[in-house]
Amino acid sequence: MDVDSDPRVTGEYVRRVPSDAGTLTLVGVVHDHPASTYRVRRVVTEVDPDVLALELPPISIPLFEQYASTDRTPPAFGGEMSAAIQAADTDATVGIDRPSTGFFHRLGRTLLRERPPQQTVRNVVSDAVETTKHALTCRVAAAIGDRASIRLEVDSPIAHDVDHTDAPDDQARDERTQVRRSNSFMKAFRTASRSQASRLEDAAREAEMVDRLVRLREDGDIVAVVGISHLDSVAEGLRSVDEAASPGDGRDT
Repeated sequence: MDVDSDPRVTGEYVRRVPSDAGTLTLVGVVHDHPASTYRVRRVVTEVDPDVLALELPPISIPLFEQYASTDRTPPAFGGEMSAAIQAADTDATVGIDRPSTGFFHRLGRTLLRERPPQQTVRNVVSDAVETTKHALTCRVAAAIGDRASIRLEVDSPIAHDVDHTDAPDDQARDERTQVRRSNSFMKAFRTASRSQASRLEDAAREAEMVDRLVRLREDGDIVAVVGISHLDSVAEGLRSVDEAASPGDGRDT
């Protein structure tokens, strides 16, 4: 795949992790950004994966599949996630994000091991409750949409300074600005307890995503769409699993 011909589709936000079963292509995104939506569509179309893995709760997938079932390109709802589903030929679309049993098990073990302050635990629990409520809302919206043949918008799209009609260079430039701005905000405005809660949650999320992807890639080539903030951590986690499983480099000692 040529990743150099369009400024929105460069190696900056794409990682590849090969294995004997197939290649896992990770695509980092800024949620609802037109450059990310284009990148996802381009990668999914060119890779033609056997499995499409999305940073979504498993129970939310039916709603985004409904969003993708439209003649409009990209879809009006669901951002880069529904765009990825629309671009994929495979029927194997899976959610790899929280809430899930594996995530809660990992998070619980982490809290028991690290024993963070009570405020941090409260923040973790609060976030877990909110994300679970949101995932259930998505599932209910999908059920209603399936019965009534309508599309219910659960979240309003994140507003950006560019849209899909702007020039590719402008989209790519704005996306990089969004990434820098997000990183600066996270560092500057999170309280210590909130920052620790986020770190614990992200560690559990990324470990669970890695575990799911390791199991899924037995089915062949995968494209996985994840937030840019998780891109390198997930890629490194996958490589660490491969290195641990390797019998050695075959050199004489």
